[in-house]
Amino acid sequence: MMLTKKHKKWLNDRFGNQVRFNEPMSRHTSLRVGGPADAYIAPNNPADLGALCQWCRQNNLPRLIVGNGTNLLVLDGGIGGIVISLKHCCRARQLTRNENGRGQIVAGAAIPLSALCNDAIRHGLKGLNFALGIPGTLGGAIMMNAGTVSGCMGDVITQVTVLTAAGEIRHYGKKALTFEYRRMTWNPEFIAATADLPLILEGTLQLAIADGTELKSEAEAILKHRAKSQPLHRWSAGSFFKNPPSGPTAGQLIDQAGLKGTQVGGARISEHHANWIVNTGKATATDVIQLKDLIQSTVSDLYTVDLEPEVQIVGT
Repeated sequence: MMLTKKHKKWLNDRFGNQVRFNEPMSRHTSLRVGGPADAYIAPNNPADLGALCQWCRQNNLPRLIVGNGTNLLVLDGGIGGIVISLKHCCRARQLTRNENGRGQIVAGAAIPLSALCNDAIRHGLKGLNFALGIPGTLGGAIMMNAGTVSGCMGDVITQVTVLTAAGEIRHYGKKALTFEYRRMTWNPEFIAATADLPLILEGTLQLAIADGTELKSEAEAILKHRAKSQPLHRWSAGSFFKNPPSGPTAGQLIDQAGLKGTQVGGARISEHHANWIVNTGKATATDVIQLKDLIQSTVSDLYTVDLEPEVQIVGT
């Protein structure tokens, strides 16, 4: 549904310079590709966010919530409706420690994972080092159950604060959440499956008290390994495909298929890590999609394994 003049007037009147029309999503994704959004808005606070979500619902306008755009591929045709960025709101965080050897971080969904990892290390809290080097924000990490072989968000999240479709702020404990590999779903006993699922505003992480010096040394080793094995300096969306349930990883399969370095237009399979597709500078989303399709068909033909994208693909 196209935005009408009435829609645009309301958005301008309500949000002023916070709203941009026909905004290229290549400016807001780590792959630096993607067509325009009908409207792109970064509300300044949770109240504005709630008002915007309610207005979208009342006007039957599709909305897409984004954080840092690190696990997102927007197609060249762009996104119809409203793209809502959390980057200016949901950024508060609080850290506490108790006498039982436990610590807790309560953080807004827009806080970068890197900042939370640094907070945990600085305050001697153990359990979050697995997330070192994972791009993106807490909200996206919860929804994707981001993680590595060392752990995942489902290991540390104990509660989420959400904005419901009705505009209410509610708190849900871990029983309301089901964490699976690179996926979090809402337990239907608590939240019915509808088109308007709750929007995560805040997450509570439960960690253990540990020696800060040891945590820092561990962190340095993890980051050093990532720097050697992943193209962190290139435009990308991180790991592109989910690992199969068993057998070789996605990266190993792509490497064994001889696809490292393969390029379509401006999109290339990284020589550092075969499960990373990088933008060499002038890639389009179509380039990335064609390279994705090539990878999937080649791996399927050679190994009868169907690789599933980890990256969220949206737009037209």
